[in-house]
Amino acid sequence: MKSKKLSEKILRSIKSKGFNNIALDPVLETKYILQRSGENFKKFLFSFYDLNGKELCLRPDLTISSAIRFIQNKKDIREKVFYSGEAFRKTYQKKDSIIKNQIGYEILGSNNKQKDDKEIIDTSLQILKNSGFKKSVLKIGNVELFNLLINKLDIPRRWKNRLKRYHWNENYFNELLKRLETNSDIDPVFVETDKSRYQKMRKENQNKIIAGRTYKEVLDRFNMKIKDPRSSSTGKKNTNIIKQFLKIKCPLKKAPQVLNVFFKKNRINIIVGKGFFPLSKSNNKNLKIEFSAANGREVEFYSSMIFSIEVKIKSKLKNFISGGRYDQLTGNLGFRKVSAVGAAVNMNLYD
Repeated sequence: MKSKKLSEKILRSIKSKGFNNIALDPVLETKYILQRSGENFKKFLFSFYDLNGKELCLRPDLTISSAIRFIQNKKDIREKVFYSGEAFRKTYQKKDSIIKNQIGYEILGSNNKQKDDKEIIDTSLQILKNSGFKKSVLKIGNVELFNLLINKLDIPRRWKNRLKRYHWNENYFNELLKRLETNSDIDPVFVETDKSRYQKMRKENQNKIIAGRTYKEVLDRFNMKIKDPRSSSTGKKNTNIIKQFLKIKCPLKKAPQVLNVFFKKNRINIIVGKGFFPLSKSNNKNLKIEFSAANGREVEFYSSMIFSIEVKIKSKLKNFISGGRYDQLTGNLGFRKVSAVGAAVNMNLYD
C-alpha cells in the first residue's frame, strides 16, 4: 500500500514538471545489451530466440530501452519523457528480486547540458518534497573530474584507459590499482624475451601476418607494453593520489575549494569551478547536500554529473533516487551519441 501511494505521488511530481509519459518495449535485441556490457553480462539476462532466429531478451533496465527508442524514432529534438514498468535481471542473491519496479525520467537530445542537469535534479527534489520524507541526503559527484585526474597522471595511456573504463566496477578497479602500485602484471623475464623477438621482427616484412595481426600491429602493441613497466615509487604515488581523490567528501558549496586544494597539493593542473555542479543550495532544511568523489561508481554508463538522494527509513538511509548524465550510452549501444541526462526512482524502497 505504501509503495502504491508513493508511486502516485512520484508520477504526479514528474508530470507537473512537463515530462511526457511514454511506453517502452519489454523486449530488446540482446546484441545491444552485450555491445555495451560485454558477453559476461549475458548470464544476468532472460534471453530467448524468436522464430527467425534473432536473439532477444527481457529488458534488464528501462534507461537502455528509452535510449534505443529515442534513436530508432530518429528524433533530433529535445525530449522530456518519463516511464514506469518492470525490469528483469537474474541475480546471485536469493534475497534480491529478479523483477525491479522502476520509474524513470529523462531529457534527451539537448545541447544545454547545464540547464538540463539542473532540471533533472530540481525534478528529483520536487519528488522528494512531495514524498514526505523527513531526513534526506543529496550526494553529487562528477565522473569527468575523475577522468581529468587520470589523464593528468604520469601513467601509460592503456592504463589510463583501463582505469577510466572500470571506474564503476569497484572490486576490479581496486585490483587494477594494486597492479599499478606493485607492477605485478609485468614479468621482467618475459619483457627481456620479448625485446629479443622485437629486434628480429623489426627486420621482417611489416605486412606479414602472425596470429591474425600484421607484424606492424604486433610491434606497435609491444611498444606500448614495453613502456608499461612502472617504478614502484611512481606506481605507489599515483595510486595514492587516486585513492585520496575518491575519499573526498565535503559540503557541496565547499567542493571547488576542497578539490582545488587537493589538485594544487599534488601538482596536478586542474581548476574546478562551479560549472561541475548543477546545484549548490536548497530550501529544504531537512536536506543535506554534499559532494562525494566516489558517488555513483556502481553504474557503468554515467559520463559526467552523477547524483543520488538517500532517505531515512526506520533510522537507516536508503537510496531513493539516483541519476546523472550519460551522453555515451547510445554510442556504447552501437548508435550515434545523444545528449542524455535522467534519473530513476527506487520503487523497492520498502522491500
